[in-house]
Amino acid sequence: MIDIWGTGYNLLERFALLKTARERGYVFDRLTFVDERGREIAGFGGDVFRRAMSGRFFSIPRGDLARTIYDAIDGDVEMLYGVTIRSLREDISGVDVVLSSGETRRFDLVIGADGLRSRVRELAFGSESTFERFLGYYAASFVAADYPHREEATYVSRGLPGRQISRYAMREGRTAFLLVFAEARARPELAHDVAAQKSLLHETFGGDRWESPEILARLDGTDDLYFDAVSQIRMPNWSRGRVALIGDAAYSPSLLAGAGSAFAMLGAYVLAGELHAAEGDHIRALAAYENRLRAYLNQQQKAAAGLAGSFAPKTSSGLAIRNAVLNLMNIPMLGRWMTARMLGEPFVLPDYH
Repeated sequence: MIDIWGTGYNLLERFALLKTARERGYVFDRLTFVDERGREIAGFGGDVFRRAMSGRFFSIPRGDLARTIYDAIDGDVEMLYGVTIRSLREDISGVDVVLSSGETRRFDLVIGADGLRSRVRELAFGSESTFERFLGYYAASFVAADYPHREEATYVSRGLPGRQISRYAMREGRTAFLLVFAEARARPELAHDVAAQKSLLHETFGGDRWESPEILARLDGTDDLYFDAVSQIRMPNWSRGRVALIGDAAYSPSLLAGAGSAFAMLGAYVLAGELHAAEGDHIRALAAYENRLRAYLNQQQKAAAGLAGSFAPKTSSGLAIRNAVLNLMNIPMLGRWMTARMLGEPFVLPDYH
């Protein structure tokens, strides 16, 4: 689940996708933290965010946002499925792309929009380890059907030092779970080992109370587990020749920042606009794309790095402070001020006529 506000909201509105996205989205009425018996110890109403954003705030599963965008371009853009990029070879007039299917295609530009683990970035710019900044946490998420504990329109979390489990009800009887925990070092050996990922989650959360045993039992039955490090991507340049990167591939703020999809859409909007303004002069357009966004996204990444720790404070005192801050959100004027500070100012979108 991702939240849509500010820049992301404005972009969907400009793309004429806002109505569809809102229909597929959710409006949460409460965020609550509970103790081992399920009693609330901290929380606030979702109207705090909506008032601060003048109602321009909702949540949507990332896949439903992707489907909304896909539906808008289906039939207008060629789609290739089940293939990856093996190699890139650039010359003065274009880029030859060798696909895993064995086919070679030639393009004027290659734009890597392929996320935190970008294959395009690896081929064109170098090793992932050069650019990844691990923030000291891992996150896992999955969806289960017919989970017996449901509070509609409520985001429920149980936090302990260094770890947190959250759940929220979705349509069609589904429940989504998010598990976040502190880890001293990145563990790339876990990347494709689902059994090891599940084992680590059992090791981390297995001794906890509340609903942890039931949630871990549902974890064992899932065949669609998201599991990854909470990381940022920091790069000195987002383009090289005829290859450029947008979104998490270039400037991931980390999944816990809640703004990665908005930044990806922003990057796509500005890059497309600058290519249009430059009448196809990719050198001028790629430089303008980076010049417009670099300072803003650097600032957003810095803020996001500090936010990661609030999801799973590593000490009991950190948890107590986090809970106290959440309860202060219930004071109307203070809640609006804190929300505005936390969410920040949206990026002022340039107009490309």
